[in-house]
Formats: sequence, C-alpha cells, structure tokens
Amino acid sequence: MADAARVILVAGPMGVGKSAAAIALCERLGGEIVSADSIQIYRGLDLGSSKPSAAERVRVPYHLVDALDPTEPIDAMRYAALADAAIADILDRGRQPVVVGGTGLWMRALVRGLLALPPVDPELRADLEREWDAQGAEAMHARLRELDPAAAARIHAHDKLRVVRALEVHAQTGMPLGELRRSHAQGTPRFATFGVLLDLEQAHWRTRIAERTHAMLVSGWVDEVRALLAKHGEDLRPLRSVGYRQICEHLRGELPADDLEGAIDKATRIYGRRQRTWFRSDPDFPHRITPANLTRDATLSAIQHFLEQ
Repeated sequence: MADAARVILVAGPMGVGKSAAAIALCERLGGEIVSADSIQIYRGLDLGSSKPSAAERVRVPYHLVDALDPTEPIDAMRYAALADAAIADILDRGRQPVVVGGTGLWMRALVRGLLALPPVDPELRADLEREWDAQGAEAMHARLRELDPAAAARIHAHDKLRVVRALEVHAQTGMPLGELRRSHAQGTPRFATFGVLLDLEQAHWRTRIAERTHAMLVSGWVDEVRALLAKHGEDLRPLRSVGYRQICEHLRGELPADDLEGAIDKATRIYGRRQRTWFRSDPDFPHRITPANLTRDATLSAIQHFLEQ
C-alpha cells in the first residue's frame, strides 16, 4: 500500500445503521465501500447479515460482499489481503475507499497487521481444558479476570476456546493478551486512516435491534437458513453466527417458534455490546458520533481535511 493511501473506516455495533450512513458518505465523497463483515462476505447469507440491497449497490459500489462461497474458509489474514487488493483498485481509479463493518479483528488486521502470538502448546492447552472441565466456566473466567481484565471483558464466560487461549497466552508470555493487543494496536499503521465509530443512545439502539430482528424474520430468514442447511448441512461455519445459530436451534426443535425472535434479539444485543467494547478500545476509531452526523458539515470538513493532508 502506497504511503499516500488514505482510507476512511466506519465501524459500529450491529444494527446501528452503518450501511445507510456510509452510502450517504460515499455519495458525497466519490467513495466505494469495502465491507468488513464476516457474514456479508458469503453468498447466500443475505437476510441475516443485512446485506446491502441491489438498489444500494447501484448507488455505491461494494467490495467483498458475496465474494465467497459459504464453504470457503476466511480468516483475518486472508481478509486483509482481499481488502488490500480492493483498496488498491479503488485508489487506482481515483475513488475513495471507505471500509465499513463490525468485524473488529478484520479491521485491525487490515490497518495494523496481525498480532504475532505464540503457537498453541498442546500440553498446556490440555491441562487448561482439564481444569475447565473440573472447575467450570465461571471459575476459569474469574481467573482470567484476575490475570487479564481487558481480555476477560471481551470474552464471554462460557466461551471455552477463547478463555483457554487467553490463559494459555498469559502462561506462555507472562503478559496479558489484552496488553499484547493494546501494544500491537499502538504500533505504526499500514496506511493513514480516519476512523469513525457510529453509535446510538442505548434505548434507541435496542429498539432498532428489535425492529430489525422482526423485519428479517418476516422477510423469510428462517427459509433462508433452511435452504442453506439443505444445501450445505449443519457444519457450515457461518451458521454459527448471531441469529443463524438460533434459527438452526429452532429448526432442530431445540428452540420454540414463540421464543425465536426474543432469542435472536438478545444474542444480537450481547454481540453488539462486545463490538462496542472492541471499537471503543481501538485507537484507530477516535471519532465517535451518531450515524446521522456522519454526513453533517463538521464531520465532512474533518474528513476533507484528512484527505487533503
């Protein structure tokens, strides 16, 4: 990436209104959107990812939406390579790249590169997993909270894989995973960015999430998941994501229809809070505004100044 490359980043929790605000911004700046959404990148996962409509994609070009078959693997490193290529293409055509999404690790990998962590120690991992089985999730998460409060705040108490990995990294390096990530985030970025974190007042955001969940279900989200299961089976990794996971549970008879909407709404709010925590701790997102303010004069003036430097 050339030293002169300047990229706008627009992030925020699920359902906050990132796409609509970013489209309006791109129309003002001559921009194109590079998606940083770990579900929108897959073909066939449309309703549950709030994928931009055909009309929206006519208004503003989108990159890395419908880019992969849902069986294809993708991680932060591969995403960064794909996004690099898209950004270079946009810049070569004299347009402005605007990276938009809620997958924080992908944005971090794009801007800062990936954090180099020690490889898994099989013996240490097995010991920690035995302790998890013997002591339980709450006790292991409490240990992580004592050793690494920053990582514990981001990791759910019952997320065995991530809790164990954070404890493993601490044992290997003597440093909290959260501190390692903070140090990595303070390193030199790969290109200049103007990072905006979009957010809403909590009551307003919760209302939007509820309305969004209802609209997606009414539009046929359950049928979308049923078709994906018929084509790919239950081992399809994207089906573990928020909303898709709950619908799979419903279709297996584990979650009653009357409880489905509430379960998705709750899972979305929990995940959205984690996204908010991630981006608030990320130094690449110093500008925090409501979606409506993204195209207001003050913000546009600041972005224009950034682009002209």
